Amino acid sequence: MDVTPVRVRRFRAVVYGYYRKHRRDFPWRHTTDPYRILVSEVMLQQTQADRVVVKYPDFLKRFPTVGSLARARTRDVLAAWQGLGYNRRAVAL
Repeated sequence: MDVTPVRVRRFRAVVYGYYRKHRRDFPWRHTTDPYRILVSEVMLQQTQADRVVVKYPDFLKRFPTVGSLARARTRDVLAAWQGLGYNRRAVAL
């Protein structure tokens, strides 16, 4: 099947239509802050969105900037991350 501009437009229309009808409202969809988006992306790796929704605001309250996270002790970051699993993600973040 050839990729043509018409097929691309149709595909986009289907995807965007589905999103408009079924989208879920998440806090990370209301920001353009790169740090907040990065935190959400790392949290969402192999973790259900419903679990991230609970932890995301508290994590950002505790570490509101990349600087505050960089200065934090590993044990404090892991304590804030608890319940999300795969703690290596928190350490890498």
